[in-house]
Amino acid sequence: MNGQIIKVISNLYTVKVGDMLYGCRARGKFRNDNISPMVGDNVLIDADNNLIIDILPRKNELDRPVVANVDVAFIVTSTKKPDLDLNLLDKLISVITFNDIEPVICFTKLDLLNEVELERIEKLRLYYEMIGIKVVYNDETVDIKKIIKNKIVVLAGQTGAGKSSLLNRLDDSLDIKTDEISEALGRGKHTTRHVELYSVADGYIVDTPGFSAIDLKDMSKEALRDSFIEFSNYECKFRDCMHHKEVGCKVKEALEDKRILQSRYDNYLLFLKGLEK
Repeated sequence: MNGQIIKVISNLYTVKVGDMLYGCRARGKFRNDNISPMVGDNVLIDADNNLIIDILPRKNELDRPVVANVDVAFIVTSTKKPDLDLNLLDKLISVITFNDIEPVICFTKLDLLNEVELERIEKLRLYYEMIGIKVVYNDETVDIKKIIKNKIVVLAGQTGAGKSSLLNRLDDSLDIKTDEISEALGRGKHTTRHVELYSVADGYIVDTPGFSAIDLKDMSKEALRDSFIEFSNYECKFRDCMHHKEVGCKVKEALEDKRILQSRYDNYLLFLKGLEK
């Protein structure tokens, strides 16, 4: 039968098949091939013997959290208290895109903004949407639930950005009183560490906030460049242009014409410099 691993504790894998849950072990061949089943894996199981017999191809896999086949990453981004951090936002977009995951920006705490600050956020929203990235405000729960439905989702973002508040909006039965995602989804700080998919809004949300800790170190300079998706709209003089010091760079021309957001380009150069060290 086809199923999906939704929880791993030690060597016991909880596999969901339809509405049924099976506690399975993995075949010895996986260990011999140095392969470990992961939460999110689509698998074939022998239900009679509670055994995982095959792992279907993965579209991606992450180390932090240890999860496979992630569809969407919500970048929960505070607009105030803590202040808006566009550097972190663009860094996470690059990492998420590099891992073949769809980034969705979720702006929070808009009720703390004055009219000038709110206008700035609305301009940012228009820009990111223009380049092809979905953007939602955290009170747009109907739209957020549509994005989550039938997807495996991770939450990323700085501490205090409102990840727990977002989960409460999506499912008030969680009754979250802490900014710890692990506690928000029913697991205390000091219990056994494991990764689990929790059913929220007809989709799954991974129980750990570890994705926020991922950095750019695994990316090449070219992969970083390509993760700034709007750059691909401009055909430079040189095909391998890094949009930095090259002559005839159309990206820099677009920057001068304000077709590219200045903060995006500045962050790109900062990230590029970090990879060149």
